[in-house]
Amino acid sequence: MTRAPMLALAFVLATLPAFAAEIGQVKTAAGTVAIDRGGATVAVKPGTRVEATDVVRTGPDGTVGITMSDNALLSLGPNSVLVLDSFAFDATTYQGKFDATLSKGSLAVVSGKIAKQSPDAMKVRTPASVLGVRGTEFVVKVDD
Repeated sequence: MTRAPMLALAFVLATLPAFAAEIGQVKTAAGTVAIDRGGATVAVKPGTRVEATDVVRTGPDGTVGITMSDNALLSLGPNSVLVLDSFAFDATTYQGKFDATLSKGSLAVVSGKIAKQSPDAMKVRTPASVLGVRGTEFVVKVDD
C-alpha cells in the first residue's frame, strides 16, 4: 500500500469514534442545562453534540431542544432528567432503535424516521411505565 492511501485510512479510522458516538445536537438551550457524560459535566449551548448514554439535566429555569440524527425532536422542560439509554440509526434504511428514560420533569417529542419506519423501535421509560411510540407527537411528565 502506498503512503497516501495508508494516511487516508489512518485518518478515517482515527475519526470514526468521534462520529460514531454522536447521536444528535442541541438546537436551543436556555437557563441551566448540563449533560453528564462519562463522569464529567458538559455545559450545554446550541451546537453541543449529544452522545449515547448522555444524561441531560435542566435546572428550575432550564429548557433544551435537541434534534436527533433521525430528525426526532426532543424538548425538555424545567427540572428534568433524561437518560439517552441507547440510539442506533441507519440513514439509508431508516432502521434503528431509540430508548430513553425520563426520571423526572417533562419531555415533548416529535418522532423521527426511526419511529415512522418501525413504531416499536422507540421507547421512553418513566419510573412508572414504558411508553412505546405509536404516533408522531407526545408529551410525558414525571412528577417528583
